[in-house]
Amino acid sequence: MNSPIIQLLVLGAIAVFLILRLRSVLGTREGFEKTPPPLPPQGGRRLGRPDLEVIEGRPDRDITDHVPEDSEAARALAAMKGADPSFSVRDFLSGARAAYEMILMAFERGDLAPVRPFLAPEVYEAMAAVVEERHAKGLRIEATFVGISDLGIKDASFDRATGEGEISVRFVGEMTSVVRDAAGTIVEGSPSEIRRQRDVWTFARTMGSDDPNWILVATGE
Repeated sequence: MNSPIIQLLVLGAIAVFLILRLRSVLGTREGFEKTPPPLPPQGGRRLGRPDLEVIEGRPDRDITDHVPEDSEAARALAAMKGADPSFSVRDFLSGARAAYEMILMAFERGDLAPVRPFLAPEVYEAMAAVVEERHAKGLRIEATFVGISDLGIKDASFDRATGEGEISVRFVGEMTSVVRDAAGTIVEGSPSEIRRQRDVWTFARTMGSDDPNWILVATGE
């Protein structure tokens, strides 16, 4: 083996050795060399777990993500939280989404019994009257719920004297619906056409009570 080849092999071995040594040092740095965690702002105090931090004096994102910060609705929602610390706007809207589908489809099917506990008496009576009128005319509705394309808080209020909170939610529901007569003939709608239905429903609950359910107290557009 000639001299230039030997020199190249030696230099290559030295280079590999140096690379391994550098990797063993640079690849194991810990402690202060890592990016330090962010510190709380001056005058703030962290509460709860690090992944559920709340900074005192800052807007409540659970509220301001859904209504303007300086609105009456925001103040009402904050008062509800004061009366019932377990209340969460995000969780409420998740429940309202499920309630909308459940109640709407019960109304379309003409069977209100399963949802009656979630309806105020006047709302139940109004819905039941429409269902009875359909039956009297021999009409039957076949509906399929597709989904909710839009949902948001329209308004909120809180009565400090009674502890009752009310939240109005706007919905844009999507569904297919057909109306059939006694002979089964379609007299309205199409089973393949998705239609949008806009509603504003108002839910009420006494904050801090043992009953966690919100009741539908009003409907509109």
